[in-house]
Amino acid sequence: MARIKQLSKHLINQIAAGEVIERPASVVKELVENSIDAGATKISVEITNECRNIRVADNGSGIHPDDIMLAFSKHATSKISNDEDLYDIETLGFRGEALSSIISISKLSCTTRTKDYEYGTKVVCENSEVQQVQAGCAVGTIMDVRDLFYNIPARLKFLRNPNTEFSYIQEIVQSIAVIHPNVAIELKKNGKTVLKTTAQGELKRNLKEIFSSGIVEHLKEVLKTDELSGLRISGYVSTPDFTRSSKKDYHIYINSRTVKCPTFMKSVDMAYRNLMGSGKYPFVVLNLEIPPTDVDVNVHPTKKEVRYKNTNQVFNFIMTGIMAALSSNGGNIQTATVTTFPQASRFDGGNISQTQTSDKVVPFNRNSEKSLDVFYDKEKDDMFVPSEFSPKFSLENGGGEKVVPLQETTEQKRFFTPTENQEVEEDLIIGQYKNTYILIERPDGLEVVDQHIAEERFLYEKLKSEKQVMSQMLFISDVLTVSMTEAEIIKENSAKFEKFGYGIEFTSPTELIFRKVPQMLAKVSPREILSDILENIEGNIDGLEENILKTTACKASVKAGQKLSLWQMQEIIKKWRTTKLPYTCPHGRPISKVLSHKDIASWFQRNM
Repeated sequence: MARIKQLSKHLINQIAAGEVIERPASVVKELVENSIDAGATKISVEITNECRNIRVADNGSGIHPDDIMLAFSKHATSKISNDEDLYDIETLGFRGEALSSIISISKLSCTTRTKDYEYGTKVVCENSEVQQVQAGCAVGTIMDVRDLFYNIPARLKFLRNPNTEFSYIQEIVQSIAVIHPNVAIELKKNGKTVLKTTAQGELKRNLKEIFSSGIVEHLKEVLKTDELSGLRISGYVSTPDFTRSSKKDYHIYINSRTVKCPTFMKSVDMAYRNLMGSGKYPFVVLNLEIPPTDVDVNVHPTKKEVRYKNTNQVFNFIMTGIMAALSSNGGNIQTATVTTFPQASRFDGGNISQTQTSDKVVPFNRNSEKSLDVFYDKEKDDMFVPSEFSPKFSLENGGGEKVVPLQETTEQKRFFTPTENQEVEEDLIIGQYKNTYILIERPDGLEVVDQHIAEERFLYEKLKSEKQVMSQMLFISDVLTVSMTEAEIIKENSAKFEKFGYGIEFTSPTELIFRKVPQMLAKVSPREILSDILENIEGNIDGLEENILKTTACKASVKAGQKLSLWQMQEIIKKWRTTKLPYTCPHGRPISKVLSHKDIASWFQRNM
């Protein structure tokens, strides 16, 4: 083995650059974030030479001439100064590695000036060597990176084609631009503007500039604050009937920092559970503000990974914030009822461990001095909080179910249930199309509602809220044959079937009959019901209860192709309007579509 020796400064920087600078997009991210930290209100990014030349100019505070040489040395930063600062990060950058890494793998020039000086400073960097001269320039900083990876052929060889590399750059700049509506950001490729924001100051207007007005029309605002813990979630999420094919449109931020956080993403997924079909995802732009002392961003050099002091609290806070935004009747109710679970699993950033809990649980009380634990119920594939973390509760006069005041401070709609005495304005139903769709005249256009899916959503929520479903006894039932595996599933979960109105009796190890079914399914073949329930399990035994609910609601709903009277249509629409989440059925299919007057008129070349 060779003798040990000290590596050169330049080689050390090149090795470190491999962690911080993965591709051209990494350079853009570091430089634009530095501009944001410098208080810039205008940032211009220009990309040329197949993404190997990058120019970032801003009108920020600039770099002091006495600090410019230090700025390009390793672990030099203005953003932290002692050990305690590392756990109280309020800037996007803080490690002091980016500039030293960039100059080790490119030819860089920096021209900068602060408002206190009439002249600027220019430095030229190559092979980690820095030369400084005086220069004239405006207040701010211009970073000009040339020939990226010119001295690392191996890294250059593994770059993707220029269009792919630029797509990564565009994604980074877009992500930063989204969450900074007060900063005008422009991205150019070979002189052509690809993205531009005008610093309108409002997130929704910013989204309209970056994406499209079509997306903005489908967004619900999320705005929720917990003053006790210092948590605040804000932003927008799409309604469940507006879907994407991947999670690429999960724009999530922590303290305005772009992150890839499994906990955050899982909370979004749980909020939309049963609202979207398989392989469909929402459009999300959310920023979680959290005390810097409660989150560790010093996990990885790219700073995209984070760790929370209280993962479960963050998970629950984000999830309930989104659910409140999606609620159609939010804000009307002062209490939330809860369900009993015999056993659950604690969710902790993706790790699930079995935990035995008490048989009575209640929602989390934000004013409780105890920390929050969110629990995962495997049987329902659902999250909840055990009663020990919410000591303040009362019992209804009728007894039985705990009711907990929602005492958290929030600007947003909260948990939701329809108000029984609330007067609902009757819809103007103008007819039925193909005996499947109900047509409704609205002030803003023509609404087309799928009669089956609308009633299915109502029945699903009704069944889910009931403690015991009314049953109909069957005097005659077909003998149904199931496999040994299916028989075991049914036997082990007989209590769940009973809860939702099904009475099942085995006449042999693999043969069974129905003694009773939910009253609403009295005319449906038991064979058809059981077949659908078992078919939809697809190996997920833990989702059995959910499948029973979905199948019951689906089979009990009015069918497509069934002619309805005006009264029947009115009843379906009136009930559907009272649901918590009126966007999609439990399987994720959209329930209604509004055709605007403007669109209809344009078909006939009329002016509105």
